[in-house]
Amino acid sequence: MKDIKELFDIQYPIIQGGMIWASGWKLASAVSNAGGLGLIGSGSMYPDVLRTHIQKCKEATNKPFGVNIPMLYPNLEEIIQIIIDEGVKIVFTSAGNPKTYTSYLKERNVTVVHVVSSLKFALKAQEAGVDAIVAEGFEAGGHNGRDETTTLTLIPIVKEKINIPLIAAGGIATGAAMFAVMALGADAVQVGSRFVASDEASSHIDFKNMVVSAKEGDTHLTLKELAPVRLLKNKFYDDIVKLYTENPSVEALKTLLGRARAKRGMFEGDLEEGELEIGQVSGLIHDIKPAAAIVDDMVREFKETQKKMNQLSELV
Repeated sequence: MKDIKELFDIQYPIIQGGMIWASGWKLASAVSNAGGLGLIGSGSMYPDVLRTHIQKCKEATNKPFGVNIPMLYPNLEEIIQIIIDEGVKIVFTSAGNPKTYTSYLKERNVTVVHVVSSLKFALKAQEAGVDAIVAEGFEAGGHNGRDETTTLTLIPIVKEKINIPLIAAGGIATGAAMFAVMALGADAVQVGSRFVASDEASSHIDFKNMVVSAKEGDTHLTLKELAPVRLLKNKFYDDIVKLYTENPSVEALKTLLGRARAKRGMFEGDLEEGELEIGQVSGLIHDIKPAAAIVDDMVREFKETQKKMNQLSELV
């Protein structure tokens, strides 16, 4: 089994999450140039926009990068074809059946990783032939698992049953957290929320500032009847809470959600009526900085934690 650094040809086992409205070519290339693996988030892009981002990313870095594809989104066939045409060699899939395109992509020399929130789906992804799995705990921002399994529980449960590389996600923004999940069996980490608060993220500066000012308890997992999503609390979130007191139908929830809520909040900066997706770890994010500095901080903190744990081992 290849290790993660060999699989992706990267310096550090740090993968940037392919978050909608945040993960364009600027962020992906910056993370890849810093030694991690950058991902373009195709979920918020029309096919022609995705092609442009891939081309700009290739101009901005000579390091490997990938594309994240939510498989329930429209234009899937066209997006896959663009990825093949543009020579992208790494694809992360999520929110769908990994069997749909895994074989097709691997036959074209594309490395395929699938994001899961449970052991059940991890086993299905392995059976589908993916090269690695991202196991994401419910601390994570954005769309999430219904079972609410935490990262520290999910990682060892999945590690026990799979035989391909495992990437931990959900609640990871520091080198210490990276060390913790790797101690539990993860081969690498995927980091989302921390990179939202980066200079290169395409999300709106007002949203970034709200992430930085977030405290413990300022996010909540909701809308499970549609697709579970973790949101910062704002007027839109309060409207959801109020609607739930009326025992709403799925259609009523869909009506409230409407269209383009995430774009309105995270990309356009409407902090009242927009959908603001971010993880619980936002309570640990206190500044906006370059993506390269975030990678450097995590690597330094990881090494510091490693030394600390070596010292503590003498006590046991």
